[in-house]
Amino acid sequence: MFKIGIGPSSSHTVGPMKAGAAFLDALRAAGRLGDVARVRVTLFGSLAWTGEGHGTGPAVILGLAGQAPETVDPDDAARIVADAMARHALDLAGRFPITFDAATDLLFDRLSPTPAHPNTLEFVACNGAGAELARARWCSVGGGFVVPEDEVGQPAPPGPKLPHPFRSAEQLLNIGARTGLTVAEIVFANECAQRPAAEVEHHIARVRDTMMGCIDRGMHAEGVLPGKLRVKRRAGALREHLEADRFRNIRNPHEMMDHVSMFAIAVNEENAAGSRVVTAPTNGAAGVVPAVLRYFLDFCPGASPSGARTFLLTATAIGALLKMNASISGAEVGCQGEVGSACSMAAAGLAAALGASNAQIENAAEIGMEHHLGMTCDPVGGLVQIPCIERNAFGAIKAINAASLAMRGDGSHYVSLDQVIATMRQTGADMHAKYKETSQGGLAVAFPEC
Repeated sequence: MFKIGIGPSSSHTVGPMKAGAAFLDALRAAGRLGDVARVRVTLFGSLAWTGEGHGTGPAVILGLAGQAPETVDPDDAARIVADAMARHALDLAGRFPITFDAATDLLFDRLSPTPAHPNTLEFVACNGAGAELARARWCSVGGGFVVPEDEVGQPAPPGPKLPHPFRSAEQLLNIGARTGLTVAEIVFANECAQRPAAEVEHHIARVRDTMMGCIDRGMHAEGVLPGKLRVKRRAGALREHLEADRFRNIRNPHEMMDHVSMFAIAVNEENAAGSRVVTAPTNGAAGVVPAVLRYFLDFCPGASPSGARTFLLTATAIGALLKMNASISGAEVGCQGEVGSACSMAAAGLAAALGASNAQIENAAEIGMEHHLGMTCDPVGGLVQIPCIERNAFGAIKAINAASLAMRGDGSHYVSLDQVIATMRQTGADMHAKYKETSQGGLAVAFPEC
């Protein structure tokens, strides 16, 4: 659920980069990688409409160049893309020189009907004589996950046998009631069935440290974000104002909200700048979980690395339920699936870290998701900046409120998390396409100059 990559978008940047790498893997497996002289890539649906603002073109180039979102250095990524654009060529898989002219080999198809999934890429590889060697379509289904087009909507292949399998919040709660395990303990046991415990612990710590490092970088960065909107970074100014108030011994009642907002804005400004972030569960919503986790670590009495571990494991369970039973893709269900899902995950994680019962955790997640239902994905100018950056700040505040409300009760409530997730899925299906990451409706059309 938590992947380390680069911004600005998990579905439009991380996914296409991984799809490019997957296409290379298929060529390599067929023994045809060295025969390729040219690759043509066509973007459909939401990728075509907002790909230019979401860095999809550079992501495709990086994927074909053999780079991975988890390991590529953001500065080196910029150099690789600039070099390919200047030379009209790139080194396929980092080894095989091919012709690649973005003007003719990277097509944004806004005229064809949207395919099975709104985030679809088609790759065609040809040899020096122009004969087609391979053709494949991949779909970026949200959160950096990619699948072949013919697997969209199909059940995932069976994985290893898990000690505590669940596909609904009801099943998760029943497992906890039967075994006495917390949500975090259930998730950890399932993770350890798939890889060694030490590897799981290492990944949790790396995710936490990457999130905190991203906040720290964003709070001290200055300047203007990339893109035609020329959005000025604000996290640094917020930090300076808060520090000035502290030195003047001024404590406003809403100071805590300002800190949380600053944390979230710092992350999403880093994401918009193409820096390293953690998809949580997406890049566009990457600021919510880190901001609430930082709130826990910096301001909650008794906070510890163990509590942060519980936070992230619990958030993973909620994210998995949202992805399995609805969607975390703005192109599929709008921003309710991104910031709404992140709020739900963060609310559950915070409640767990503060000692909530499993029932209270489920209630916190339900509250967080319920109050994002119907939220559209309408990025101005196709950039993950307005309203995305501020929207993460509000999602983080809502998550803290949701956890607090849930912990004031005993976990009993009328609408279940499962019902809210089903509602989110249906709301997304009913939502007009112009409100789902195409920048054709909502706030995105309020600025004609964009």
